[in-house]
Amino acid sequence: MSDFIIIGGGSSGCLIASRLVQSGASVLLLEEGPARGHPLLDLPAGYMKFLNSERFLKYYPTTPQPQLGGRSMIIPQGRILGGGSAINAMVYLRGTAQDYDDWAQITGDQGWSYQAMLPHFTAMEGNAELSGPHHGTQGPLKVSHLGHMNPVTAAFLAACDAIGLHHNDDFNGPTQAGSGRMQHTIDGHARRRSSAVKAFLAPIKTHKNLRLECGARVDQLLMTGDRVTGVRWQQNGQTHESHAAQIMLTAGALASPHLLMRSGLGPETQLRAAGIAVRADLPQVGQNLQDHCEVPVISTLRRGMGYFGQDSGWNMLRHGLRYVLSRSGPVTSTGVEACAFISLGTDPRPMIQLYCVPTVYVDRTVSGVDPTWGLTLTPCLARPKSRGEIRLNPADPHGLPLVDPAFLTNPADMQAMRDGIAKAREVLAQAPLRDMVTGALMPTDFASDSIDRHIRATVKTNYHPVGTCAMGSVVDSHLRVMGVQGLRIADASIMPQIPAANTNAPTLALASRAAELILAP
Repeated sequence: MSDFIIIGGGSSGCLIASRLVQSGASVLLLEEGPARGHPLLDLPAGYMKFLNSERFLKYYPTTPQPQLGGRSMIIPQGRILGGGSAINAMVYLRGTAQDYDDWAQITGDQGWSYQAMLPHFTAMEGNAELSGPHHGTQGPLKVSHLGHMNPVTAAFLAACDAIGLHHNDDFNGPTQAGSGRMQHTIDGHARRRSSAVKAFLAPIKTHKNLRLECGARVDQLLMTGDRVTGVRWQQNGQTHESHAAQIMLTAGALASPHLLMRSGLGPETQLRAAGIAVRADLPQVGQNLQDHCEVPVISTLRRGMGYFGQDSGWNMLRHGLRYVLSRSGPVTSTGVEACAFISLGTDPRPMIQLYCVPTVYVDRTVSGVDPTWGLTLTPCLARPKSRGEIRLNPADPHGLPLVDPAFLTNPADMQAMRDGIAKAREVLAQAPLRDMVTGALMPTDFASDSIDRHIRATVKTNYHPVGTCAMGSVVDSHLRVMGVQGLRIADASIMPQIPAANTNAPTLALASRAAELILAP
């Protein structure tokens, strides 16, 4: 019997396992995916080869979205040791100070305020280029700028500056607004991915107090009375039961509420409809789903510009050779090198994160555009107001859940997306970017009703679901699940409000705070 069982070996699970083992506790870490990915995933550009593959991703189809003409989309989640940190685009952003101060206000716990959370960010960060009060330089999670920037990206930044989106050297510094290069979880010397496995789990993988099981799917939480005492899990066709003094659930914003509900912890009406015995009526489990969503604005570029065709044939070979010999060139780029954070209306906090992708980039469910020399500017809602939900499928409660992201159901989100597209077009019209652009590819009609049709036809996830086991409604501010004993949740599902940032860094910071809470005397 272990002191702790951790369900999910993603970013949170790896960090918490490391802290607990180092404290002298024994830990069983269960991960559904494989222990290792493809070697290409270690290269900054390598993840793009796996974006449309279920090899290391678990696909969650959404329910048909009436507000989007009945479209159904896919929300992928990492299915590999390290979770999203092992297969994502490696962007390292935290959000604004107000994001965390809002958490503190919602929970009534100042331990979630920005000033309290900042040391969790800086302690884990090993930044190769930035320092000062907002950064750490000696931590295990390596952070740097990319080793290569496409000329189209440089033109995008100049165009942003021309419309008043002035250069910001550090999106994780005192202010977020403006345009600039994004930092990434990449070792600035080796030019390789710094995942949660490398940063936190690798140093303790052979420790006698850690038992790591991959390919392990947890079917159910086991309970005695109102206490969660263990888990039932499957591996290689065999069923296992393991018990521990405390259980940590770190499976992510889609899987964590689903496991709770399958185990009888959730909305009573849903559980009864699915034939599951109710162990605790927790009506907010699965509610409050939030995700950043985005819409592409695609232009054609002059021949030879951007990244089109650079990942195949002779180009791929010469770029690969350059990387091997000098750790430089396009292989050291994720292809998403810069963005702009844009405020709308009277609110000074950015509402739009405008990504610059120097190629044609659309979701796999979107058709009507072919690969070519192109540029995709992607307005993404940094602080969406729409709220969705995760529900049990009563016909198959142990299969995939019903995921309703409810994108753009709040009218304010739809208007913000229209405004974001207008800003993208304004950027495209500025020199030197306009001299590279040869035409509009998607959308081509900019009448207001056509823009709305384009938004509904192309909006997609930015892969950042959060909020489905939120602090204040499912867990308390110490991350203990309400109504039961022996169970905490420490992943993106506990965020009561989505931060204006790619969510891997915030998830790691909350995991660091979770470890602190667990180990507190």
